[in-house]
Amino acid sequence: MPTAAKESPADRPKRRVGRPRVAPEPGGGTAQAAEPRDQLLAAAAELFTVQGYTATSTRAITAKAGMRQASMYYHFPSKEALLSSLLETTVAPSLEFAEWALAEQDASAEARLWALARIDAAQLAGAEHNLGALYLLPEVRQEVFAPFREMRERLRESYRELLGRTAAALDYPPGGLAQRADLVFGLVEGVILARMEHAPVADPATYSAGVADGVLRLAECGRLAAARTQGRRLCADWVGRSEHLPSSTPAKDRQ
Repeated sequence: MPTAAKESPADRPKRRVGRPRVAPEPGGGTAQAAEPRDQLLAAAAELFTVQGYTATSTRAITAKAGMRQASMYYHFPSKEALLSSLLETTVAPSLEFAEWALAEQDASAEARLWALARIDAAQLAGAEHNLGALYLLPEVRQEVFAPFREMRERLRESYRELLGRTAAALDYPPGGLAQRADLVFGLVEGVILARMEHAPVADPATYSAGVADGVLRLAECGRLAAARTQGRRLCADWVGRSEHLPSSTPAKDRQ
């Protein structure tokens, strides 16, 4: 009787390493096609903004993401790390654009300031969850969130630097530039408070353009129409090259 061929280790089906995934909570809303890290961020964003950061446990986050609690620590060592990553996503696209705009010499400072305000406001207004509201958490003053605070301060300084390059800045009184820059930054981040008090922004593209117009008026910049037209071109140019925004951004957001 023929002897059955022995199965070599290479022929054996390979077992997947790691714990099996569990089904997400009903109504969890996290896309199973997304990477596990992104699913965790999406679950945390919803829970932190809906039921509160302190009231949200890592067990609740992983349950909503459809994975076991131990699996989270492969991607994030703590709940604080999750929050830190979420906070940085609210600033990184705008900061990337600000650094590009500061180096862009083919456009007026007024147009670059308009474009920065529009990009920044659109990020805050168009996000699925109002993550900017988490800036107000007392926990954000902890050392673990220092990288986020540094990024946000660099963004604030970018506004001040662009504002200082406008023609209007030549007429500011002593100390006027710093004061005006704080007001401009506050106007843009006012989107966060507006979302807390009202319904989500239905048309972030139009809304953010209005915020950008308000920034130039607050800065007392002239020739708003020309700055707006040039600023829109800057936004369209950047959307196609940004690592944070897909090239498939809706046409209305590229206008």
